[in-house]
Amino acid sequence: MKYQTLGKSGLSVSKIAFGCMSLEKGNYAENEKLLLEAFEKGIILFDTADLYDNGENEITLGKALKPIREKVIISTKVGNQMRPDGKTWDWNPTKNYILAAVENSLKRLQTDYIDLYQLHGGTIDDPIDETIEAFEILKQQGKIRFYGISSIRPNVIREYVKRSDIVSIMMQYSVLDRRPEQSCFPLLQENNIGVLARGSLAKGILPGKSADAYLDRNQSEISKAVECIKAFSADGRSPAETAIQFALHHPAVSSAVVGIRTERQLNDAISAVEKPMLSELDYLQIAGSIPVNYYKEHL
Repeated sequence: MKYQTLGKSGLSVSKIAFGCMSLEKGNYAENEKLLLEAFEKGIILFDTADLYDNGENEITLGKALKPIREKVIISTKVGNQMRPDGKTWDWNPTKNYILAAVENSLKRLQTDYIDLYQLHGGTIDDPIDETIEAFEILKQQGKIRFYGISSIRPNVIREYVKRSDIVSIMMQYSVLDRRPEQSCFPLLQENNIGVLARGSLAKGILPGKSADAYLDRNQSEISKAVECIKAFSADGRSPAETAIQFALHHPAVSSAVVGIRTERQLNDAISAVEKPMLSELDYLQIAGSIPVNYYKEHL
């Protein structure tokens, strides 16, 4: 496994992060085995959210990692307040909600602190200063070490960069979604804010899953990107590994958050950083296989 410092946090994170949202609901024994195997193979960053499985995902992660808590980095998210029905939720980025929600996450995760606490979304109409104040209070209390946001909205990202001490942004980035390259990555690099890239496989499309469209990409563009990924999958590297390497190649990206449910998916993700990496020329040729796409909203 390879490691990189996450922005200005000082946290050394594995280049592959375990995306816990994909864990099979209710199968604790197998999930625990998979999580511990991931750790043994070098993954130390595990990402979850209070929203996933209505808190059960955090419970699973906390129980499995409790014996090795000091050796791993746990990131979770806040901002979606579950309704009493346990199935739907409302957006709530207020100070009071965040200060209350963190207590529940700490209990579920069986820990005294969260390494990286992330706002799970965000709009330009949010009480942003109030949200930031909540995170800063939690830092002062020692309940979180660092905070960031999970967002693909350039206008929201700019405000947090300007007004807060965030250390990371979780955002979608892949061959089929290069929107962050122009609107976000330069700003984040300038301010030493790390990117946690999700969606590097584009919902499984890049490794070969059929699809008629993805974001604003049509079938022709998807086919070209998939074929290019295949063409550059050399030295025993699979298309999935190549797609992950593409996301990791950009210097703004600290880690790729990969959804993992099976041992095979785990091994594929780890192999992506163990196989020969894409050269700069390979990266540029893959990137040039289809036109760049751009954000059209929340600018």
